Amino acid sequence: MAENKRKKRFTGKRDVNANTKKKFYNSKNLKKNGNKKTKPEKTKPSVKIAFLGGLNEIGKNITLFECEGDIVLLDCGMAFPDGDMLGVDLVIPDFTYIEQNIDRVRGMVVTHGHEDHIGGIPFLLSKMNIPIYGTPLTIGLLSNKLKEHSLFNSAKLNVVNAGSKVRIGCFEAEFIHVNHSIPDSCAIALHTPAGVIVHSGDFKIDCTPFVGNMIDLHSFARLGHNGVLAFLCESTNADRPGYTATEQTVTSSLDSLFRDAIKSRIIIATFASNVNRVQQIIDCADKYKRKVAFSGRSMVNYMKVAEDLGYLKIPENMLIDIDMLSRYNPEQVVLITTGSQGEPMSALSRMAYSDHRKVVVGEGDFIIISANPIPGNEKTVGNVVDELLKRGCKVVYEGMYDVHVSGHACQEELKIVQKLVNAKYFIPVHGEQKHLRKNAELALSLGVNKKNIYIGDIGSRIEINENYIKELSSVTAGKVFVDGLGVGDVGSIVLRDRKHLAQDGLIIIVASLDVYDGHVISGPDIVSRGFVYVRESEELLDEIRGKSLAILEDCADNNIKEWGIIKNRIKDDVSKMIGQKTGRYPMILPILQEV
Repeated sequence: MAENKRKKRFTGKRDVNANTKKKFYNSKNLKKNGNKKTKPEKTKPSVKIAFLGGLNEIGKNITLFECEGDIVLLDCGMAFPDGDMLGVDLVIPDFTYIEQNIDRVRGMVVTHGHEDHIGGIPFLLSKMNIPIYGTPLTIGLLSNKLKEHSLFNSAKLNVVNAGSKVRIGCFEAEFIHVNHSIPDSCAIALHTPAGVIVHSGDFKIDCTPFVGNMIDLHSFARLGHNGVLAFLCESTNADRPGYTATEQTVTSSLDSLFRDAIKSRIIIATFASNVNRVQQIIDCADKYKRKVAFSGRSMVNYMKVAEDLGYLKIPENMLIDIDMLSRYNPEQVVLITTGSQGEPMSALSRMAYSDHRKVVVGEGDFIIISANPIPGNEKTVGNVVDELLKRGCKVVYEGMYDVHVSGHACQEELKIVQKLVNAKYFIPVHGEQKHLRKNAELALSLGVNKKNIYIGDIGSRIEINENYIKELSSVTAGKVFVDGLGVGDVGSIVLRDRKHLAQDGLIIIVASLDVYDGHVISGPDIVSRGFVYVRESEELLDEIRGKSLAILEDCADNNIKEWGIIKNRIKDDVSKMIGQKTGRYPMILPILQEV
């Protein structure tokens, strides 16, 4: 019996337990028993971590953990396209490395229900069906997304409450309650044969949260006391000193604004997933006897899920359909809408540009944008605000009042949690380079060895164990564009062409050629789109027609019949001529047919 216990003890594969008193021994150390020596303890295995998103960018968070042949994914989010991604609806991670190792993927844990953490999951599940673990609201919101993609019935969704653990292959995932701008947010402690790895998820320390308890600092301290191998810590607000304000400041600000807008219709734009903020607005509306309507498909969907699960409490007879707004006086209603980031197709943007089918804004409307612009969205938000002001609306936006507080930890909160976790290796995640480096500086100031701090990039892959951290060869990772129903069929070349079209327009040259000798039978006809106004540029178009005709006849005279060569000559020579005359270089598209 004793021999069996000893063998079990030295496998190096047992669960990490906070109450255990056993210790692992380094292979160099031998435990003596009289003159006899027991076998040396096996060294712990390594854990490999691949960063497939969320580094040097905002959003698209996904991290892959490998240990003893098992793989666990943490989050799978999306990002909004930037200004150069013309026509792109959203951006998701590249799943190539996951697909290459699909037979080893045991499951996914999800920290919370924001789009930058769950938005890519439907696209991953369309390629592979893996178990997914998350808290009740997170799984509820994910379920709603999967129904839209017709994946819900086959999905393996598992609800895990904060404070619980779940076994996934050789990993044991512990869900730790944290404060964030959406309920049911968690950090994840992965107990592995190599040691404990803590991933913070998105968090802040709020001693007076609007809903629920404050962050579970005790669990972070317990893990840190027992020993943490690596801490992956979010960095979104790492460049902001001090502490993030409590949600309670928003409650008092909203109350004040409702009181000031006593004779106005109130329209509030916020993130559809910010359930706590919507609850604050509903509470104010109840106090001031106003009806509430939702606008925006994602807002309606999120609120239905939150209400069904008990995370949103709406007084009876308060909620009205948006079609009923006109039946009430302006001072009797509140409209809660999407569009806080200035998204072109969002409800608030359509209102600002008079493109909303059901809501017309103007004088007498009091509009509150209860969100800060995500980095890169400042211009689009500013444009929406300008349009609303032009229409006579009163607009409250970023910095004017405390109508929004961040859901992310500032420097002092980051330092508190870093010190409690007290990990051997520190890896900043979730943020642009400036955020990652500032978070690394905080760890350095707390005494973490510089050699034990790693700043990665998308595609980076590292190996860590109790003795070292080292960088491995990078893996395939990056951005996959979703455009309509197409996933990945829009690449850099397509975006380059779209940008070219947007900047300089298009010239189409159409001609019919004799099938026998290649000479022109009809045309060339010139079609201009986005280049010049045809009626005022007939002389230029005639020159383009003449140049094209000359090229086609020259090719026929020299017995050049390869269409690729003919088209390239037209593109090059016509583009050069147009550039000399106008200083612009539109896309040239020759269309030839044989008759």
